[in-house]
Amino acid sequence: MATNRDDVLAELAVRVAATSSGFTLPATLPASGMSMLKEWLGEEVKAQRTANPNAMSVATIDADGTLSNRIVLCRGVDVEVGSITFFTNYRGRKGRALLREGWEKATVSGAGAPTPQQAAACFHWDASDRQARVEGLVMPCSAAASDAYFAARRWESRLAAWASDQSEPIGSRDALLAKLGGVCEKLKLDPQELLERGNDVVIPRPAHWGGFNLFARSVELWMGGPGRMHDRAVWRRAISMEDVRAGGGALATKAWSSTRLQP
Repeated sequence: MATNRDDVLAELAVRVAATSSGFTLPATLPASGMSMLKEWLGEEVKAQRTANPNAMSVATIDADGTLSNRIVLCRGVDVEVGSITFFTNYRGRKGRALLREGWEKATVSGAGAPTPQQAAACFHWDASDRQARVEGLVMPCSAAASDAYFAARRWESRLAAWASDQSEPIGSRDALLAKLGGVCEKLKLDPQELLERGNDVVIPRPAHWGGFNLFARSVELWMGGPGRMHDRAVWRRAISMEDVRAGGGALATKAWSSTRLQP
């Protein structure tokens, strides 16, 4: 054990500041926190310590100012433009919060495009004692991107997207399940063929279902430790509604600034 005061303080700092993983954020922070977020997410997906390592909470603001929060699955991290992607029913509560002018405008571009709305996402990987926060502006994905993702889903999920009027009341579970028959009739799907061929059956994407991109204004990364002297840093950039509407090229040029934060 150290006896010199400086050595004792150094040993104390090591004990208090130790992280659960044994790693810390780099002394020189990278230019963008998005690259580390993508790296962390990749590590968690590979490790499979939880069933859904890409789960994140997404907080939105209703038109009347009411906050709401729920868990969704992150389906992509774009380091270059600084965005994360998730998919949902545009007519559900979060869809209405993010498409104030109505879900019908989800694929409209130019002057009639929907107004970008604020949202925040948070990943928490408890087994690794790591957390990532993303705050910024949200715009719907392109129809092509939503079509491609929808086509890759299981047939059960594709059918359910048609059957569920997300966030709307219904009398019973049986009443909800009964809607599946109506969907098969509407889309001219053979239930027996669905059971036999499954994912090979083509089920088109409903127009009220699709993706959102959350374009980050800030990204915060956090590594925890038993001494609660967590390692924490944030990256920020200035982006406007016009930048988000303009898309990838405008956002890729926006510079980030970074700083460490006290825990």
